Amino acid sequence: MLPAKSIITVRDAAKKFGKISALRGVNLSVWPGEVVVVVGPSGSGKSTMLRCLNALEKIDSGSIVIDGTPLDADNRHVHQVRTEVGMVFQSFNLFPHLTALENVALAPRLVRGKSSAEADSAARVLLAKVDLADKADAYPGQLSGGQQQRVAIARALAMTPKIMLFDEPTSALDPEMIGEVLAVMKKLAAEGMTMVVVTHEIGFAREVADRLLFFTEGNIVEEGPVDEVLDNPRHPRTISFLEKVL
Repeated sequence: MLPAKSIITVRDAAKKFGKISALRGVNLSVWPGEVVVVVGPSGSGKSTMLRCLNALEKIDSGSIVIDGTPLDADNRHVHQVRTEVGMVFQSFNLFPHLTALENVALAPRLVRGKSSAEADSAARVLLAKVDLADKADAYPGQLSGGQQQRVAIARALAMTPKIMLFDEPTSALDPEMIGEVLAVMKKLAAEGMTMVVVTHEIGFAREVADRLLFFTEGNIVEEGPVDEVLDNPRHPRTISFLEKVL
């Protein structure tokens, strides 16, 4: 049974880039502990939606509320949301001059005010969590793509977020590295982390997601339990898309 109150609430969110409408009145609710997977064609607005949930982009109209905090013009609210929402991108965005340990420990020291010893200790725990305990002193250039992405996940977790957003986290990886990243994400889901995942990994969606959203032309046109949407899609655009990827 879902909690009574959603942790993410989006109402009539719209966003334009010049004359291009990236979001067209999006409505979305996500409940604590829920794993929501978002699929759809390239350019449909999926990544824009994620970036708006973390205030990396600002919506032009509508509203977004994250765990009771509205994402509005108040910078204090933006800061509060960013400390509660972790995000993992397609590119790893690690600092190349810092070790894996230093990459993970940096934000807790600078943002949370933790001591170096405390931040380093917590970072080692997180690196172990993503199966990289033995790579603490390695630099990003010494790591595979899959390992770098797992460090990026550990870095996001270092801020103890309530929500994790994943923007096609395996799209830049070689096929043999995808599984190791998905395994970490499955572990997070099993632990009850609230997750919104934009991905083309349909197998991951079937195994882990509570709900599947199909995004096209800036809006959600179909949503429901994963097997229901994948096995019995109703919207013509969903049917067309799934015929190509399944």
